[in-house]
Amino acid sequence: NPRHRENMADTNVASVDFEVHGYVQGVCFRMYTEREAEKLGLTGWCKNTRQGTVQGQVQGSVQQVQLMKRWLAQTGSPSCRISYTKFTNERLISKPEHSRFRITF
Repeated sequence: NPRHRENMADTNVASVDFEVHGYVQGVCFRMYTEREAEKLGLTGWCKNTRQGTVQGQVQGSVQQVQLMKRWLAQTGSPSCRISYTKFTNERLISKPEHSRFRITF
């Protein structure tokens, strides 16, 4: 039954790690990332690194994670300038490992 298979796919949680390079610190990037993740119903975290990048992880439905990846690669906060975003460790997990999205230090 294809419909059953579709429902099962919905229970899969996508997880991806990211690192955003460019002018992304001191431009409210983390706050906007948190806001966007919450809007999309995603969990995870993000933080500034000493290298001047913003690093983090997002988890949620495959479709919403794809939307967040596009946002992290192309949009970001209003005054940021994204050079490129590196996505790693993309995988499916059985359930989210975070209860919400948060900014860590």
